[in-house]
Amino acid sequence: MKKILRSGYTTGACAAAAAKGAAEMLVRQASVSQVSIELPTGEVASFQLLGQKFSVDSATCFVIKDAGDDPDVTNGAELYAEVTLTPTLSQGERGQSVLISGGTGVGTVTKPGLAVPPGQWAINPVPRRMIEQAINDVLTPYSSPLTLQVVISIPDGELRAKKTLNARLGIIGGLSILGTTGIVRPISAKAWTDTIDAALDVARACGCENVVLSTGRTSELVAQQHLASLPEEAYIMMGDHVAYALQACARRGFMHPVIACQFAKLLKIACGHPNTHAAASELDLATLRGWAEEAGLAPEIITVITRANTAREIALASGFDAGLMRLVTGRAERAAATHAFGLAARFLLCDYGGHVVASDVEAL
Repeated sequence: MKKILRSGYTTGACAAAAAKGAAEMLVRQASVSQVSIELPTGEVASFQLLGQKFSVDSATCFVIKDAGDDPDVTNGAELYAEVTLTPTLSQGERGQSVLISGGTGVGTVTKPGLAVPPGQWAINPVPRRMIEQAINDVLTPYSSPLTLQVVISIPDGELRAKKTLNARLGIIGGLSILGTTGIVRPISAKAWTDTIDAALDVARACGCENVVLSTGRTSELVAQQHLASLPEEAYIMMGDHVAYALQACARRGFMHPVIACQFAKLLKIACGHPNTHAAASELDLATLRGWAEEAGLAPEIITVITRANTAREIALASGFDAGLMRLVTGRAERAAATHAFGLAARFLLCDYGGHVVASDVEAL
């Protein structure tokens, strides 16, 4: 029986819940153990509060992020909100005011192209609105104008951020407060594809004329050495999401992207898989043998393919045979073009020791 995977909540939802809890403690001058907030989807979610502290002019608490069954680097993180009462902005002001900033473990944006401009805390627009709404829900019954300063922090956020691509995107010093729905769907591709989109937006905003898509960190390092003149922002980690990354490139005018990969991923791309994690290698190897026979490759290469169990084994046993590499690269170029109209990808093929074994890219 297939296990039903459990959904979780975004950092934005957790921050909003913590902010609402702190605001309630501040105005009620009493401890609060649980709050409910309305998510952007219209659903209502409840959160347990921890670390409650309050005084006459400030309150703080935190929510532990539960990402459900999604392998999220922020799972288990403590999202703190400190809410402080400050003087109103002017004597004649009506209504309430909520001022939001980041604290320890929340990053700041240093590069253009993201949802938040450079120089601001990495708290995205939807989470900001969620925090404001959560606090305004608490303040609505009060007729006197109040100004509340909200500081969101994640004690180990800077350490957790080292496991992300935040620094590449220009988010320095910690994590981002993210989420457009408030809900984390388990084992979804959205975290990857959102990062691809953000990285491409940064590349375009920084003036990159072209980008290099990598299937993994090893291939990316090889590409960075081979194409040393490119800026950091030009390198995009696409993982297995080939079709999505190519379509995202085309939408932004990057019509000649370079794909850096090893032979197994190259073969999957050549076979037309939109996601290189999806297909069985046995099917790909049978397809490869058919191509090799059709192209008239040497009998010993056909034998290597026939006897092999993996694509890696073929690459190593053939000594990265030049004819075989050209055959698969050509097929990969044609397959890549089917994912995005008018796009012409080029390939940089890496071996398993950190070297380029085939490339039609000499300079960019």
